[in-house]
Amino acid sequence: MSTIMEEKVALPQLDNAEIARYSRHLILPEVGLEGQQKLKAAKVLCVGTGGLGAPLSYYLAAAGIGTLGLVDFDVVDESNLQRQIIHSTNDVGRPKIDSAAEKLKALNPYVNIVKHETMLTSANALEIIKDYDIVADGTDNFPTRYLVNDACVLSGHKPNAYASIFRFEGQASVFATEDGPCYRCLYPEPPPPGLVPSCAEGGVLGILPGLLGVIQATEVIKLILGKGDSLIGRLLLVDSLGMKFRELKLRKNPDCPVCGTYPTVKRLIDYQQFCGIVPEEKPAAMQNGIPQITPVELKRRLDAGEDVFVLDVREPHEYQIVNIGAPLIPLGDLPNRLNELDPNREIVIHCKSGGRSQRAAEFLQKSGFKSVVNLAGGITAWATDVDPKLPKY
Repeated sequence: MSTIMEEKVALPQLDNAEIARYSRHLILPEVGLEGQQKLKAAKVLCVGTGGLGAPLSYYLAAAGIGTLGLVDFDVVDESNLQRQIIHSTNDVGRPKIDSAAEKLKALNPYVNIVKHETMLTSANALEIIKDYDIVADGTDNFPTRYLVNDACVLSGHKPNAYASIFRFEGQASVFATEDGPCYRCLYPEPPPPGLVPSCAEGGVLGILPGLLGVIQATEVIKLILGKGDSLIGRLLLVDSLGMKFRELKLRKNPDCPVCGTYPTVKRLIDYQQFCGIVPEEKPAAMQNGIPQITPVELKRRLDAGEDVFVLDVREPHEYQIVNIGAPLIPLGDLPNRLNELDPNREIVIHCKSGGRSQRAAEFLQKSGFKSVVNLAGGITAWATDVDPKLPKY
């Protein structure tokens, strides 16, 4: 495998302290002194310092990557700490990029940390990426994944070390190289909005991003050293419950609109629009034909004794964590339990944050129910706006 560092003529020297620090690398024939110098000369951009970005950046810093760029605009939340190991309890409320940079510098003061405290967008992506050799995508949403992919291709086919996670499963590959496929070759079209639950909705095993993030870091280092077989042209599928690893062969799509023979995407586009996500300045009163109600308004109507039936469509294990006393019919069971509901009564449906309940409301409406309403923000918003004593998960 060729190395991306071949064009660098003069490699940086290592001082005695660095030689001692990286000694276990230096005695590997596949790395050696020259390989460690290549790592020191390399510039890697980590997009995100969350679940994937935490182990990814930690191990890259420990390995001696010379320049690590970090892109993040979020703050540390208590729910992050179950998996985002670069942050600690005392960091809650701090910008993630500051917390991460502090830990990385403490781990390896020889690494140059460049902070990009911003959301990666079509307006800034090419400018940020241009200074780096490799991009490692640690994001958790489809618009940014397509953005990173297209920016890597349009920046001269910079390798994109990719991974994604959900619940107990993950996948990893290397996209956007000259000879290999890009992310769009694998996923030409994004899924419909709301079809794939986020980690906040579906959950994720805390160890899983560590596993996939380390795979990303491994691929980055192999690319820099020019050693081993990279995941270019291969999609690695990880099942942590079964502890099974499978592999799919990927091929470059000659008709790909970004990296194909005759590309039609020659500049970065509106990726929110491409993924069907319409930004809203305020909560909509109606969404896909379903009225939306706020927790405060629902509480007012219940207190007034109005005839409103509230239905919870979460899973039983979620109901055990917190509930507001509403009857439970999980979304997946709803088609087989319609006889338990009155189609002529007003039904307000809720889940954790509003996504599943919206789908449930649309299903009931198509099934002939005359008055279905979605609780905007779900039980999470109820805990924020109505009953702060309730736990949030």
